[in-house]
Amino acid sequence: CRCSDQMAEELSREEFLYMAKLTEQAEQYGDMVEYMRKVAKQDTDLSVEERNLLSVAYKNHIGAPRASWRVLSSIEAKEQTKGNDRNVRLIQNYRQTVEKQLRDICKEILALLDEHLIPHASSGESQVFYYKMAGDYHRYHAEFSSSGAAEREEAAQASLKAYGEASTLATAQLAPTHPIRLGLALNFSVFYYEVMKEEQKACALAKKAFDDAIQEIDNINEESVKDATLIMQLLRDNLTLWTSEMH
Repeated sequence: CRCSDQMAEELSREEFLYMAKLTEQAEQYGDMVEYMRKVAKQDTDLSVEERNLLSVAYKNHIGAPRASWRVLSSIEAKEQTKGNDRNVRLIQNYRQTVEKQLRDICKEILALLDEHLIPHASSGESQVFYYKMAGDYHRYHAEFSSSGAAEREEAAQASLKAYGEASTLATAQLAPTHPIRLGLALNFSVFYYEVMKEEQKACALAKKAFDDAIQEIDNINEESVKDATLIMQLLRDNLTLWTSEMH
């Protein structure tokens, strides 16, 4: 964080949250992450707003290197097609630098979840949120792990376990129209499709989540209707795309 460590240590929880919102507006996501880590390490369950701030901070913090990695991988594939071996080696070397950034971010948030957030989650909603988040960051790790099949497999299995834990809790404790449960189904199905290459499972999971939500649509919480319908549309879009690709 660019703020002085001494000043950061002297801030109250409310001030950390104010600074997190300030740095979000300034699009300084590395700093936003640092402020939200201070809040998360206080070992109390986060409010809905605090959870969302933490999620936004890390999603944006990892977003840039994830995009960079995809661009580098695309250029590398083109250079390989042209037979430019020297350029391929240069790209691979640089891509490892980006992969280290990604690995460090994943490691940091996963430690925060394991050591501070999951143990102090006091509601089913919080638990589902955090296990889903763990599934997401293990999934990101699996996506970029080009250093070896073992690392990718380990990350994929950890993602599967976290998403599975979240799904069990969500089914038991959250309504089918709850945005967190729907968001979990969306990301878990993407994991099956993109990481595990299990297209049938991905489609079945997405379809079930969509169908279950449709059946309960009349009972949807007014506050959740916008988020829920947006995620349902994303589930349907993915289903349409995946079934067309499979045929």
